[in-house]
Amino acid sequence: MMRHIDNIEVHPELTDNALRLYDGALPKVRPKDAATLIILDHDHGTPKILMGRRHKRHRFMPGKFVFPGGRLDASDRFVPCADDLHVGVMEKLRCEARNGSSDRRMRGLAVCAIRETYEEAGLFIAAEGNPSKLKGEDWDAFKQRALLPKLSPLRFIGRAITPPGRSRRFDTRFFAIDASHIADRLAEGTGPSGELEDLHWLTISDAHDLDLPRITKEILHELQERLNEDPDLTPQSPTPFFFMRGKSMFRAEI
Repeated sequence: MMRHIDNIEVHPELTDNALRLYDGALPKVRPKDAATLIILDHDHGTPKILMGRRHKRHRFMPGKFVFPGGRLDASDRFVPCADDLHVGVMEKLRCEARNGSSDRRMRGLAVCAIRETYEEAGLFIAAEGNPSKLKGEDWDAFKQRALLPKLSPLRFIGRAITPPGRSRRFDTRFFAIDASHIADRLAEGTGPSGELEDLHWLTISDAHDLDLPRITKEILHELQERLNEDPDLTPQSPTPFFFMRGKSMFRAEI
């Protein structure tokens, strides 16, 4: 059954933010597929999440605290994995997918989130497997440990498309996973790309005090609400979707 979006409502705060930052002098940019991963640590009572500060040299959101993540690479679609996405997660990811909705591409978004989490935070979301088919330098560290990306525990908890009038636009899928699925981590305590600094495990409440992109604050709010109502993050629960239409930012549900 194909999923559809419903419960579509204008989001006034995000609308104001989108209009304030709109730059009509910039050329129109098509959003690129991207993915990010929220890792939840439940071992110490109140759940904590991993966030890091983007290097101030970055042109896009310099100095902002974010979750590990980045743009989908073409090769992400062809990476062998230890298992597959939950069927409910795959179904939701296909909904209103604007750059293609094949299973291979949807699976690639999850792989992208895992790859970026390794590159930026030095964490391996993986399980033991035969890594002989892993190709490219991005996956050398996985091959050395005989690990493959693990997709089945990933939960799709949000989606947001960057509004027009920005120099870069992304159609970002936000995944969440429990920290118990970290199979290994680099001793350096960070990732090899150096894109994220000051990595910290924070409660959602403490994370709100950081210098965050506006949409990240909204995703944190949605995550807290979801955890209150559905602590297991079941795949069937509604997933918020933020997008611009005309001069308004909307929140819908998948």
